[in-house]
Amino acid sequence: MDRTSPVPLYFQLSRQLEAAIATGALTPGSLLGNEIDLADRLRLSRPTVRQAIQALVEKGLLVRRRGVGTQVVHNRVRRPLELSSLYDDLQAAGQHPTTRVLDHRVEPADARTAAALDVPEGSDVLRVERLRSARGEPVARLRNHLPAGTVDLDAARLESTGLYRLMRAAGVTLHSAHQSIGARTATRHEAALLDEAEGAPLLTMERTTYDDTGRPVELGSHLYRASRHSFELHLLARP
Repeated sequence: MDRTSPVPLYFQLSRQLEAAIATGALTPGSLLGNEIDLADRLRLSRPTVRQAIQALVEKGLLVRRRGVGTQVVHNRVRRPLELSSLYDDLQAAGQHPTTRVLDHRVEPADARTAAALDVPEGSDVLRVERLRSARGEPVARLRNHLPAGTVDLDAARLESTGLYRLMRAAGVTLHSAHQSIGARTATRHEAALLDEAEGAPLLTMERTTYDDTGRPVELGSHLYRASRHSFELHLLARP
């Protein structure tokens, strides 16, 4: 680090650590050690080291874990805005997706679900709720409703692969979807489920998916950790 530079030392340190994470010199799961050791090793003050680490925590590159220390976070999940499943996107990125089924039952459709799936209010719909993890770390809570009889699902199959794969295997042709993305803060229950602090930012995604006949076949209502997830768009200028 250049101590004669007008660039603050904490910023220089945070940039060096960020570069080490980007190049793989610091791999996901690596421990940085405590602030005292880092400060002594780098001959910097503890407040400087603390400020550098906090900048990367806020970027979602580092996480402080009680009893463990400061750890490099696994790579962010970057998803293109197209009709794909989180399971397939994680698998394609080498993120080793796993699933835990939280809820799996038939229930009467409320007004919102019935309208989205174009079924009578009170008719049977399948409700599936899952926790999706990448490399053993939770990244999303997924909640889906499907018209009853669309596909035969059980917990074991849902934990072994993605929902869209199971729907395609059952002969459902996924053609298009209407999707909206938003943001809100985590409740206490959601924070515990996703290993975040209560009030942490979450991305929300609502999606209604249609088959090749135009029939709605799935309603998704999902929560993603903003620290671990981003949606990517490719935009073109108007002619």
